Amino acid sequence: MNSSEISKNIINWLKDYLENSNTKGFVIGISGGIDSALTSTLCAKTGLPTLCLDMPIFQNSNEHSRATEHIKWLSSNFNNVSSKTIDLSNTFDSFKNSVDEVNQRNNLLSLANSRSRLRMTSLYYYASLNNYLVVGTGNKVEDFGIGFYTKYGDGGVDISPIADLYKTEVFELSEYLNINQEILIAKPTDGLWDDERTDEDQIGATYSELEWAMKQKDFGKNSSEFKGREKEVFDILIKLNKQNLHKMSPIPVYLIPEELK
Repeated sequence: MNSSEISKNIINWLKDYLENSNTKGFVIGISGGIDSALTSTLCAKTGLPTLCLDMPIFQNSNEHSRATEHIKWLSSNFNNVSSKTIDLSNTFDSFKNSVDEVNQRNNLLSLANSRSRLRMTSLYYYASLNNYLVVGTGNKVEDFGIGFYTKYGDGGVDISPIADLYKTEVFELSEYLNINQEILIAKPTDGLWDDERTDEDQIGATYSELEWAMKQKDFGKNSSEFKGREKEVFDILIKLNKQNLHKMSPIPVYLIPEELK
């Protein structure tokens, strides 16, 4: 991968999109993970106003530490970067106490997704306040492979500069841009749970395995052509892709027949 040219192209694309949209800057949620670190660095390198929001919700201390250290690194290297910390823990607690249905199925997943949607609301608050764009941090595997994001949460964005990069390419480009080593070696996690579960724990496969499966799917392969772990990973990809297709497809619109208008 030509990291130098790809980073330049993304930076120029961000500049052009901002200019054409008549907005003034970017706002990004910083999680302490690799995707938000890379995205915010690319935005910072545009030289245009870049607001980084740290939005902990009863956050794991390691995740929060990585987020704050990355913001400090950006702020010390780029004069166009500003930041705010908005602790949403009490807001989430209040929401949870208002709606919590402890006996209902999928309650924990609903609450996890609600954390992501609270953060999206905060991002758009500051975007509207400053006439900024909300920048997405999803990569190709998450956004187009398995739909591993929250609909109208971290999936609610204006632009997605790294959505055509596989996760391994995200790491490669991040290393090229000298992003903090602690972020580079941290196991990917969505940070939406009270425990320390990783993305791999939730998905059942690593990102490199899923990238392999995505490419096999693009080649037209099917599950019957694989055995063992390869078959298991391919089946995980297909299952999650079908399960989350509603996130990746345009919103269905009922079209009224012309003869009825």
